Amino acid sequence: MTLELRPERSSPSRLVLHLQGRLDANTYLEFDGTAQPLLADLPRGATVVLDLSGLDYISSAGLRSVARVRKATRALGGHTLLLDPQPQVRKVFDIVKAVPVSEVFTGTAELDAYLDRIQRQVADAAGEDE
Repeated sequence: MTLELRPERSSPSRLVLHLQGRLDANTYLEFDGTAQPLLADLPRGATVVLDLSGLDYISSAGLRSVARVRKATRALGGHTLLLDPQPQVRKVFDIVKAVPVSEVFTGTAELDAYLDRIQRQVADAAGEDE
């Protein structure tokens, strides 16, 4: 099986990467080649969401690609969040402790609630600074 990657810019500071198939030694270069230019165009503080609902398998090569996305996003002062990983993929992340549990979400509603909460906290803090 191959990898399908569909990027979606839901806002200027939010990039969603929908993954389907396998992220492994045969497909990680394709993922990196598509993701890196998109990451380079993100503004400071951006959020990258990796929608893993269609990802059936991830290898160590795939984990390195996810780590590259996280590193690039952190360099911008932003966040990388994982959305709806299938049980077998989530288990890999759990085993290698590659991503903090607080950055993995079971669905869009849970992710949106988290993003709303973060934005309210930032807005409240900015209001206190004035």
